[in-house]
Amino acid sequence: MLNVFSQKSGAFGLDISDLSMRMVKLAKKGDSLKLASFGSWTIPSGIIEEGEIKDKKTLAQIIKKSLREVQGEKLKLKSVVCSLPEEKSFLDVIQLPQVKQEELRTAVGYEIENYIPLSVEEVYFDCEIIKSVSEHPKYLEVLITATPKKIVDSYLEVLKMGGLLARVFEVECLSIARALVPRAKSLKPLLLIDFGGTRTTFIIFSGQNLRFTSTIPVSSQKLTESISRTLKIDLKKAEKLKRQHGLEGEKKVFEAMVPPLTDLVEQIKTHLDYYRSHEKGDKRVHNGRKLGKILLCGGGANLKGLVGFLAQNLKVGIELGNPWANILETPLKEVPELSFKESLGYTTALGLALRAIND
Repeated sequence: MLNVFSQKSGAFGLDISDLSMRMVKLAKKGDSLKLASFGSWTIPSGIIEEGEIKDKKTLAQIIKKSLREVQGEKLKLKSVVCSLPEEKSFLDVIQLPQVKQEELRTAVGYEIENYIPLSVEEVYFDCEIIKSVSEHPKYLEVLITATPKKIVDSYLEVLKMGGLLARVFEVECLSIARALVPRAKSLKPLLLIDFGGTRTTFIIFSGQNLRFTSTIPVSSQKLTESISRTLKIDLKKAEKLKRQHGLEGEKKVFEAMVPPLTDLVEQIKTHLDYYRSHEKGDKRVHNGRKLGKILLCGGGANLKGLVGFLAQNLKVGIELGNPWANILETPLKEVPELSFKESLGYTTALGLALRAIND
C-alpha cells in the first residue's frame, strides 16, 4: 500500500517479522500462477523487536545469505514487495467529502492526524478510495495506511544493505487479506486471525475491503514460554513438547498453555464484541450481514487442536484459511514444494508475491 519507493520491474514478496523471514516469487503459467522460488529463515532474537530493527548489519547479512539459498528457481530479481510491521502501522477507513482523485492525497493529509497519534510529517501514508457511502452520497470511504518514517526508512536501508530494492512497502494485514479472501470479495464479513510467532493480528474484512485491524502480543512463542515456565524446562524442550502434543496430548502440556490460550480467547471475544457493536449502527463494517466465519493463519495456526479449542470456546465457525486461494485452482491448498501446514506460515509472503506479480 505504501508506494513510497517504486521500481518498475518484476519483484518478489519478502515478509520480515521479529523471528523469521520468508520470501515467495510467483510466475505466470499460461492463465494461472505457479510457485517459482521460496524460502524461510530464522531471525535470532533481538535483531528485530516489536517490528523495530535493532541490528541492521546482521539483518542485512541474513538477507544476503537468504538470496543464495532460495529453493526453486534461482532468484535473479532485486526488487521486492516488502512487509511492514503491523504493530508499528496504522490502518483505518475514514469518510471524506467528495473530491477528485488528484485531490485525494491532499485531502487525506489534512485529516489523517485525526486518526493517528503522530503528525503527518512523521509518517509515510497512502490512501485508496473504497466506494461512496450509499447512505451519504456526498462522502467517500477511504482506506488509509500510515507507518512512521523512521520505521520505513530503517527497512529501506537494510534492504539496500542486503542488495535489494524496495518496489513497494505494504502493511501485513493487506497482504494477509489478499492471500486468504477468494477473489478479494466476501458476501459475509470475515474475521481473519494471523497467529504468529510474536504477535496475533485481527482483521475484519467485509465486502471487498478491510474494515478494522488490531494486534496483540499473545503469540505462539508465548505458549512455548508458558510451557517452559510451568514445567521448568528450557525453551527448546518446551517448543518440542508444544509441537508434539499441542492441545490434544499430555494434560500437563495443555494445562501449561491455558493462561495464554485463555487470554487469546478473551481477546478474540473482545474483537467480536467490537464487530457486533457496530452491526446495527455502522453498515460500513458489516455490510448488512452477520459475521460469516473466522479464518486462521500464521505458523502458530498449526498447533494441534487449536481450531477445535477456539471453536468450542467462541461458538463461531472457524477454520484454517487457504493462503493459495487466489493462486491455485479451487480446492487446492498446497503445492509439492510447500505443504498446506507449511503454507500457513507463508500467508503474508504469498499475499506480497501476489501484489508483486499483479502490479
